Amino acid sequence: MVKLPLTLISCVFALALTSQNNFTKKIDSIIEASIDKNDPGMMVGVVKNGQIIYEKYYGMANLSHKLKMDKNTRSNIASTAKQFTALMILKLSLEDKVSLEDDIRTYLPTLYPKVKEDIKIRHLINHTSGIREYIGLMDLQDKAWWTRVGLDNNDIIELLEKQEDLAFKPGSQYQYSNSGYTVLAQIIEKVTDKKFKVYAKTFFESLGMKNTEFPRGYMTVITNKAEAYSDWGGGEWYEDIKVTKTAGEGFLFTTLKDQLIYEQALQNAKKQNNELLIKSQLAIDNSEIKTYGFGLRLFNWYYGPHKAVHHDGGTYGYKSQTVRFTDENLSIFVMTNNGKIGTDDMADQISKVLLKPTKEKESTYADRYFETIKNKNPQVYAQYRSSKGQLIRIEDEYNKTYFKRGNLKIELIEEKNYLYHPNYDDRQKIIFYDDEMVLFDTDGSTTEFKKINTPLAKAQDLEALVGTYHNLELDINLTLRLSEDNILKVKFSTKSNERDVEVLNKEEMQSGNFIFKVERDAFDRPVKLIVSLGRATNMSFKKKTNLKFQPKIKTENGHIQVSTIDSKNGDTSDILLTKNDGEGNEEWFKRLGGKSWDKASSIIDTEDGYLIVGSTSSYGVGNYDFYVIKVNKKGNKIWQNTYGKSDNDYAYTAEKVDDGYIIKGTTQLCDSKDVLSRTCTNNVWFVTIDKNGEELSNQVLEAINKQ
Repeated sequence: MVKLPLTLISCVFALALTSQNNFTKKIDSIIEASIDKNDPGMMVGVVKNGQIIYEKYYGMANLSHKLKMDKNTRSNIASTAKQFTALMILKLSLEDKVSLEDDIRTYLPTLYPKVKEDIKIRHLINHTSGIREYIGLMDLQDKAWWTRVGLDNNDIIELLEKQEDLAFKPGSQYQYSNSGYTVLAQIIEKVTDKKFKVYAKTFFESLGMKNTEFPRGYMTVITNKAEAYSDWGGGEWYEDIKVTKTAGEGFLFTTLKDQLIYEQALQNAKKQNNELLIKSQLAIDNSEIKTYGFGLRLFNWYYGPHKAVHHDGGTYGYKSQTVRFTDENLSIFVMTNNGKIGTDDMADQISKVLLKPTKEKESTYADRYFETIKNKNPQVYAQYRSSKGQLIRIEDEYNKTYFKRGNLKIELIEEKNYLYHPNYDDRQKIIFYDDEMVLFDTDGSTTEFKKINTPLAKAQDLEALVGTYHNLELDINLTLRLSEDNILKVKFSTKSNERDVEVLNKEEMQSGNFIFKVERDAFDRPVKLIVSLGRATNMSFKKKTNLKFQPKIKTENGHIQVSTIDSKNGDTSDILLTKNDGEGNEEWFKRLGGKSWDKASSIIDTEDGYLIVGSTSSYGVGNYDFYVIKVNKKGNKIWQNTYGKSDNDYAYTAEKVDDGYIIKGTTQLCDSKDVLSRTCTNNVWFVTIDKNGEELSNQVLEAINKQ
């Protein structure tokens, strides 16, 4: 064996030491610039090629007792803990105690018994289950999770047991959900027959992480615990109150040393052929998405093109960030009890010290970007739908163009006709076409937003929305009302304040963080609101009141309405058409109908008058037939007609179409003429007529009920 000269060995060692000293000083300066030694602290560690190359403790763990951060300090890493809950499930699967393809009802049969699709364990792990976020559900109940003294996993499961449906079909979407990881913790209990926190403690010890655990209770003494602090803008620190004791989705207390032990184990996993740790860093087999795996995000690091797996966490003033640059075999871990510090930004600054700078890639757009736009004059200011069903609005405000999605608002800068870029990145391009808006990204990818033609809401649409809606799972109501100045207002039964509603179009509204979608029945009546709040999406509120048709429409100087009135002796009825001024005073009325029973359901505005829709036994061929009357603006009858079969047909509403109108109602279909023995069904029935009332076609739709 050739021996190197002692002087050469010394020289190599000196160069390595100099290099380490250089990056150590740079990282020190980054941290020291963001935190004072007397502030709530930060713990930072770096592992490279299986070796700890940086480990530092800054600031205070406890301000009251002036205790500094040190190697024994334990802090809450919040959602960064999800990787360990997922790791426990993966371990059980490798031991053939569970399958990631198992339906969760195999272990927790009281959850979602009405959901027909499989809710697989892997759906929980990568947030594709459709299980709503418990945080949003509790907010709707006005029982915010951070006010719930003693809140634990059983409370969350009890809340989820009341949910009858999912936000979406399992596997069809990604939507981050803490609830899913609470369910995973319960499955672990069922499979191991041990309390989750007890099993987890043993599991961490097997990894060499002897100072890592989920607290047994919110009042449990955690030795060497860092308290969490926030500064709410007044320059004064406040200690965050901790009253909950959930586990699995977060609330994991650990030391920096334990986390670095785990990072070393991951980097040495291939050498040691550790299947569990190797698989834990990859996408889940059979998964519909590949960007989130076992409690880890699997896309490139946010701030650069480096391949990485990573996750962050934040609860109260506790924050953490782990990022693993897989090609460089480099891991950075940051955790803090200081609410003012962004651990993701800190990890990024450190990564720029340790990673070789990369050349910025030249922008490469999809071929379509360079094609000549064939359309002549696309309408930029319109509403669009994303592939995920989100409503996008392009609006003009004070001669500026804005991209809006919910409460998100981004200014778009026009470069030339139909071509824009967002104000935060001039490399991204947005082009408007006749029927869509396309975002061109620098990596050649595109995102299409389809233009929608949903009509804007009219005054009568707003009136039809008024009423009370009920959510069965949470047992709460929301009420919509119109103010005197015609502003739609919403109030939840669990909240004291009433909020303004911004009506985006006939089918969608928003109020602060709430998104509302309107569901209608076959007769165009609002019967349900689909409500989303944060990650608690697509909650069903069924309408309880005001389920009527549209008997009144606004005019320029008042309103016109239809109603049904009885005859003097009560043996017939007629339709009364009334025009009132803005003060509600009657200007004129018309009485319409025949010698028997005639009933009004609704009225719609037309260019040359009004169309009255109802039912009649005075005219037609059946017991009751559709009854449609066309009048001019003065209420004088232009024409009337009936449409029906031999039994009972009731018309409720009308819709304008190019050739005329669709009259919507029900028709009774019976299997015989014997009144005593026959079986009948009421079916939705649409009759299409021209502008003069002549029938063009009719269509029987679904049955409503049997009689």
